[in-house]
Amino acid sequence: MNGGCWRSRASRRPLCSSYSLLEMPPWGLSCCFALQHLAVQASLLCIFHLLLLPALPAGDQSRNWSEVLAQSLFACGVSTALQTSLGSRLPLVQAPSFEFLIPAMVLSRHAPATGRNGTAGPAECAGKGCAAPENQSLREVSGAVVMAGLVQLALGVSGTGGWIAQRCGPMVLAPSLSIIGLSAYQEAARFCSASWGVALLLVLLAVLCSQHLGACHLPLCTWTRAKGVAVETSIPALRMFSVLLPLCSAWIVWGIVSHLHGRWAPLGPATWQPPVANGTLHPPWLQVPYSGEQGWPSLSSRALGAGIAMGIAASMNSLGCYLLCSRALRVPAPPWHACNRGLCVEGLGSLLSGALGGASGMASSIPNACTTSLTQVGSRRAVQVSALACVLLGMSPRLAELLTSIPLAIHGGVLCVTYTVAVGTGISYFQYANIDSGRNIFIVGFTMFMALLVPRWLSAAPGHVATGWASLDLFLLSVLTVPVVLTGLLAFFLENTVSGTLEERGLLTELAAWDPGAEARAALQRQREASQVYGLPLALRKLLPPSGCQTFLLCSLCPGREAPGQALEEGSGPPGEATGLLLKLGALEAEADGRRRDAGNCRGDSEV
Repeated sequence: MNGGCWRSRASRRPLCSSYSLLEMPPWGLSCCFALQHLAVQASLLCIFHLLLLPALPAGDQSRNWSEVLAQSLFACGVSTALQTSLGSRLPLVQAPSFEFLIPAMVLSRHAPATGRNGTAGPAECAGKGCAAPENQSLREVSGAVVMAGLVQLALGVSGTGGWIAQRCGPMVLAPSLSIIGLSAYQEAARFCSASWGVALLLVLLAVLCSQHLGACHLPLCTWTRAKGVAVETSIPALRMFSVLLPLCSAWIVWGIVSHLHGRWAPLGPATWQPPVANGTLHPPWLQVPYSGEQGWPSLSSRALGAGIAMGIAASMNSLGCYLLCSRALRVPAPPWHACNRGLCVEGLGSLLSGALGGASGMASSIPNACTTSLTQVGSRRAVQVSALACVLLGMSPRLAELLTSIPLAIHGGVLCVTYTVAVGTGISYFQYANIDSGRNIFIVGFTMFMALLVPRWLSAAPGHVATGWASLDLFLLSVLTVPVVLTGLLAFFLENTVSGTLEERGLLTELAAWDPGAEARAALQRQREASQVYGLPLALRKLLPPSGCQTFLLCSLCPGREAPGQALEEGSGPPGEATGLLLKLGALEAEADGRRRDAGNCRGDSEV
């Protein structure tokens, strides 16, 4: 069932997950899993701020970035806790994404510098507010993050996000997920170039632990108040920690070599040393983030255009992450109400981050979802423990500064290991469609090629987008330079406008072709499994019964009644919709085997 054994049709080799989404590992293992998620999340946070820092004006770079990192960690922890408890209920870590980074860099690079008389030039400082103009660009980015949160919240409450997710077939998901993975190759190469030896060591160890030594089991020691310390079972520890162990090993090797050889040339730049502001040597040990600490977000017209682009891009990234995570854990695809709740929670997280003065909003972390696919550990408790750790680190800028001591090459190695899983998951969706069809070949090739070409062209010549309105220019630049948005929009448009058969589009399963009734029974089984995975907590379900979810504000966030006649409403569309292809293959194979057995019994009875 959820996270259990599953047999591939090609090899018939059982693939068993370590801990399913509904299982609760021992607290010791949960803390270790949380540390693994925290390490991957820290790499993404450091990469985000490292890439954004050079794009900001000199005045903004003087800000204490340890406090900015702590504020982002605090918002990530709160958003992750809400996502796993009230949102999509998938074990998804919330973190900044590159879909927030590109519009933020566009907004910062096109910031106008005007003086008192309205002419171009450096702004003058007046009285005690001299520090305010220095942070004007960063405050404008925070305003864009607030606007992005409102867009995410609107997409979730209105039900638009779930409606889109339920109508994305294999020919939309395959190129979109592939581009999500390919869009990070430049950043991965940039950080790996700091020390290719360390990055290559991390990648090789990750491949060794996850692929070659994944079947090696080690004994697990547990402690209970009744029995004390006992060895109960064995676990595939090397596979379950196939990201944390290589990361720690590469870090240790880097520390030893750098200590023995000093500034050894192949090591390159060691770590990121954030600038220190206001003459403070060290950030404080305890500082609870609050709104307006670094100035309130600036909601200008330019921030409005960039923020709308941020919200659209981050929502598309998160919808793809939901499907990627559900496929990695071999659970049914998230139903419409789970997608809507997830977007609402991410919108609230972005609003919190922007109000705290952060430079990034919240979205589901692709690297952490890919880590779940590699380790096959989908425990919800582990992600919730990592959320608590993020909140605690967010309240201590001194402890958050320790994350900046991770070598740059390790950040690049983490990107190489995790984003490759997103590319492979996208490619795996091609098996459901007729990829030999000329229609599908054109759609895939055109969308992926244009998604890589247009951002490259606009980054070299941004002046080609000039409509006369600054906010509209920033919106178009931000949207057209995000590969995920271009891929999703082009694939969705071509898939629904270019004529093709259901078999070509991947909307007709082999089981449905044999017996439509069997497809309906499989859909009912998927609905039952989806209600276990994505259902609201019991206490909240008592407060929001299905009869009370008929109002406009709640109808897109709550599941409907689980009646047999409505079996196709949750987690799957009607026969012929693409969502039936996003679920476990085990259910389809069981139905197919039953169909063959029934046919054999019928033939035997006729012979008798």
